[in-house]
Amino acid sequence: MKKVNSVEEYLENHDAFRDMLETLRALILSTPLEETIKWNAPTYTINNKNVLSIAAFNNHCCIWFYNGLSLKDEHQLFSKEEDANKALRQMRFEVHDAINKSLVLTYIKEAIENEKRGNNVKPKKMTKELIIPEALQDVLQKNTALKSQFENLAPYKQREYCEHILTAKRDATKQARLEKIQPMILKGIGLNDKYKNC
Repeated sequence: MKKVNSVEEYLENHDAFRDMLETLRALILSTPLEETIKWNAPTYTINNKNVLSIAAFNNHCCIWFYNGLSLKDEHQLFSKEEDANKALRQMRFEVHDAINKSLVLTYIKEAIENEKRGNNVKPKKMTKELIIPEALQDVLQKNTALKSQFENLAPYKQREYCEHILTAKRDATKQARLEKIQPMILKGIGLNDKYKNC
């Protein structure tokens, strides 16, 4: 996509949704938010903090709320496709009549107040359950020093070792990998540590 230098240029490039984008922009500019271009889209900030952006896509235009997770969304205006692990929330509009100006403005004002107060809700990190392959479990049970070192590793390092064993398709490969990783575990190093400092 061609880099845009102004909001006007962005609107010209999205003529199909121009009226809707201009309506959203007018609502936003009625507040203390400052207008700029970031990530090639109109973005609105307060105290140099990103609050929201407007954007157009093939079939809709939208407002992105950067800290949307902190908004109440009592009227359920946010898209249902949002990733629960991210703070970003989106309101989508396919037709101009779908924009309820007073409701949208209520959300914008709440987002501004939340940003001013530092009311940022962090998404919950999803932690994957650690599945220790049976072959590795057997080796750990037989060697207490190895088991102790494995348990002292960071969870992501434990996961790397487990996935390394789980992805082996043949028993011979699984066995070779088990033999290779044992000295590494005993040294307290991760499977991919040598690549992380490159």
